Amino acid sequence: MQSQDKSVSRAANLLLLLRESLTDAERDYTSGSLRRALVLLAVPMVLEMSMEAVFALVDIFFVSFLGAAAISVVGITEAMLTILYAVALGLSMATTAMVARRIGESDKEAAAVSAGQSLWIGALLAGGIGVLGGLFTPELLNFMGAGTDVIDVGSGYTRIMLAGSASIFYLFLLNAIFRGAGDATIAMRSLWLANGINIVLDPCLIFGLGPFPELGVTGAAVATTIGRSCGIAYQVWHLVSGRSRIHLAWRHLRIELSVLARLARVSLGGVMQFLIVTSSWVVVIRVVAGFGTAAVAGFTVALRLMEVVFLPAWGLGNAAATLVGQNLGAEKPERAEAAAWSATRVTVLFMLIVCVLFVGAPGYLLAPFGDDAAVVEMATLCLRVIGAGLPVFAVGLVLTQALNGAGDTDTPMWINFFAFWLVQIPLSYWLANSMGLEAGGVAWAIVLSESLMSVMAYLVFRRGRWAQTRV
Repeated sequence: MQSQDKSVSRAANLLLLLRESLTDAERDYTSGSLRRALVLLAVPMVLEMSMEAVFALVDIFFVSFLGAAAISVVGITEAMLTILYAVALGLSMATTAMVARRIGESDKEAAAVSAGQSLWIGALLAGGIGVLGGLFTPELLNFMGAGTDVIDVGSGYTRIMLAGSASIFYLFLLNAIFRGAGDATIAMRSLWLANGINIVLDPCLIFGLGPFPELGVTGAAVATTIGRSCGIAYQVWHLVSGRSRIHLAWRHLRIELSVLARLARVSLGGVMQFLIVTSSWVVVIRVVAGFGTAAVAGFTVALRLMEVVFLPAWGLGNAAATLVGQNLGAEKPERAEAAAWSATRVTVLFMLIVCVLFVGAPGYLLAPFGDDAAVVEMATLCLRVIGAGLPVFAVGLVLTQALNGAGDTDTPMWINFFAFWLVQIPLSYWLANSMGLEAGGVAWAIVLSESLMSVMAYLVFRRGRWAQTRV
């Protein structure tokens, strides 16, 4: 009876903690229970990144009714957008690290200055990418190996997604500011809002429901861009209204060369780090495209399902990054290290559960995405092969995020360079073509290179040099 009462009490306390994690209360993550701090940060961050995954799944679900060519253009465009994601994530990592470090030092004014400088860099980068991407859409699709049917169907989708890339960029960047400050619930709700609008508009604009025009696959791009833009408006309102831990005023937007230079320096390692990863994905999709539209479509569906897993796991990594940054700012490196290992253990357990689902029941997961036999066969192969490596991938995912949170963006960059450019790219081509495994060989190359990255990240983090990083 007593043990039952204790179980009920623990469950009640956990429920209260989960409820608290979804509130906007200001908290100190540099003292008190580390497990409690991880839960309070991780729950909204996991929900936030899950919402980013919903963007991908909602689009591919509705677009799957339009055929393999429409699915392929979504996949190919996503591969190109990964370059944008790389730049956005690199700057976001640097922004989170600098904001978290200043918050850990109890200097909110300096944190706001860092946030303001990041917005200038974001405007320059997002504007350049958007203009170039929008002007050269057909050429980019052709370079990526898209057939004429895919280009004819999907040029409008790709053009809008690339030209409206600022909506992607700033959704990442502004949320990085909130995460660094510890305002994870604001970041979460901005994604909820953006997704809610996207879910409503997607079928309306794709199929022409009610008064809306029937835009086909282009409608998915319009809906997504509108949804993300509304999320950005919500973020900006919180920043300027004083409703977040950081209050951004006009004085914080004045260019501060020393802060700008420091942010650019830290960002460079982060940008290069993610450019290496994402450019390798572009090459991977290009290799897969050589085996036909069905192969690309199957890979696209499988990778969208993978995003549902990786983005929540990325949320746990973000929680680790925030805790590492703030605790280093508070001169508590031991607590920072303990936070990273704790987040790693939770993520490995989560990935192990998902691994069982992907390997054991891919058919159930793929059922909503159409019945094209060739597409389903390729997607099943990808889920089983890549899914088997998820628990190992978790280690590298969290620990590289912890390194980024410390401001040590250069080390993950070199790890990624070795694992993805020197291993994944040549191995993908060799297994797919020379060994005759075709697109399945690419899946095996992904497993081997991601596992190598995790081993390297583990060894580097154990050495502890990241704790001396200055940002």
